Order: sequence, then structure tokens, then C-alpha cells
Amino acid sequence: MSKSVATHTATSLGLAAMPVVFVLLWSTGFIGAKFGLPYAEPFTFLFVRFVLTLALLLPIVLLMRISWPQGAKLWAHIGVSGLLVHGTYLGGVFYGIYLGMPAGLASLLVGLQPLLTAACAGPLLNERLTSRQWLGLGLGLLGITLVLGSKLELGESLFQGFGMGALFSVLAALAGISLGTLYQKRFCTTMPLLSGAVIQYVAAGLLLGLGALLFETRQIDWTPTFILTLGWLVLILSIAAILLLMALIKRGEASRVASLFYLVPPVTALQAWWLFDERLPLLGLGGMAVAIIGVVLVVHKGKNTSSRR
Repeated sequence: MSKSVATHTATSLGLAAMPVVFVLLWSTGFIGAKFGLPYAEPFTFLFVRFVLTLALLLPIVLLMRISWPQGAKLWAHIGVSGLLVHGTYLGGVFYGIYLGMPAGLASLLVGLQPLLTAACAGPLLNERLTSRQWLGLGLGLLGITLVLGSKLELGESLFQGFGMGALFSVLAALAGISLGTLYQKRFCTTMPLLSGAVIQYVAAGLLLGLGALLFETRQIDWTPTFILTLGWLVLILSIAAILLLMALIKRGEASRVASLFYLVPPVTALQAWWLFDERLPLLGLGGMAVAIIGVVLVVHKGKNTSSRR
């Protein structure tokens, strides 16, 4: 095999793997929360993450001379989407895990975002659901019911290890990412990806900073584990994943990324089992599979959802 052919083959394999790599990176966000939250309260943790992200992302935008959104109105819309997509979503997920919810279950609940988005798209965006999408919605609800019911199968309390506060927090995260997706699609279609992300992170950072100021002690235990976890979330999740998404969109691969998001819950569950011994019984694993099938039916037919972290 010639050197040029080998190089072309390696490049092709690399491009083909990019969507999968993106989803794998995305799934580690839930694991990062589990690793870091013993050393910092959730709003404080996220505020520091956003500050460090902005310190790295803003120079990239300036050096690359990326254009900024045009008009104060668009800036305001992007800020609102940031409050929902980053502030409410990440704040809810981190707070739910902080209160004891398993990372795998949190991933599955917010992984239902395409279902909720599709259900809300009709009245909010005048988008009609197909029969297959309605089937997907039903399967998604059935799947999550089976997952939660599997805890009762083992004779455990439905909220073993966490309370209603954790459940409400993660459901708020689900509502935030779903409404944020719809809001961004309605009002932010012309948003430049990276400069728009800067505005979103500023808005979300202000919200979470206020939450840390009002409700937390703002104490951080700067252990090696916390520093490494924070570095991973900033560099890999908030920077590298966005740059990878930008490259995928440029190559016309955004739809492929969206269709792969249904892999996030099982990948997260596998990581949580390996790292934290979080387990689901057979009924729970079956429920996860049913929920994933439901999401696939909705995404493949509707193509009206996307996710951000």
C-alpha cells in the first residue's frame, strides 16, 4: 500500500469516527459530575468551570476572528438560550447527582430530551408529529417507567439513595435542555457557533454564580481528583467537544451526530458501572433499550432536536 493511499485511508477512518468520538466525549460529562461533586458544591463547581472555559474560549474566538452575533436582540435571545441550555440543564443535572441520583439514571432521564422536544415542537413551532414519532414518544415513556420500576422489582424504594429533590432537579434539567433547544431553533438560527457559545456561557455563568452566592458555601477542596476532573470538563467537554461539533457541522455531519445521541445513556451507564458500580437489573436494562428505541424513532423521523453541554 502506497503512503498516499495509507494516509487517505487513515484520514477517512478518522472522519468516520468523529461523530462517535463526539458522543463518547459527551457521555463523560455525567461521570465528571460524579467525580468532582464530592469536592465542590454543584453551582460553585459549574461557575468555576464556565469561568475557565471562557478564559480559553474567548481568545480562540478573537484569534480566529470569528464574527459576533449582529444586533442586541439576537444577543438577548442567545443569552436566554444559554440560561436554558447550559444554566438550567447543567445546573439541574449536577444538583441531582449531588443529591445522590446515579449518573446513569440522570443520563437516561435527560436523554429523553428528543422526546420532550418533539412533543412540544407541535404547539410551539407548528411542527406535526408522524405516527412513528408518536410511537417513539410512547416507547420512551414506557422505557423510563420500566427503568424506575426495576428498582421496585428488587424490593428497593423507588428513590433509594436519593430523594424527590434530586428527581425534580434532573427533570428541571430535562425541561431546560428541551425548551432551550426549541428556543434556540426559533430565535437563534443565525448564531455563530463559537462566539454564540461565549455569550451562552456568560449568561449561564452569571446564573450559576448567583446560585452559588445565595445557596452555597463556595468552598472547594482542590484535590488532584477535582483538578483533573475540572480540567477534563473544561478542555474536553466545553472546548474540544464544541470544536469537534463545529467541524462535524462544517462537513455536513450534524444530522449524524443527532442520530447518535441516543447512545449517550447506555455509554454513560456502562462507564458508571465500571467506575462506580452503579447497576441496573435486567428489567431496567430492558427499559433503557426501549427508551433508546423510542428516541431513535423520534429523531430519525423528526430531525428536530439537538443537544448542547
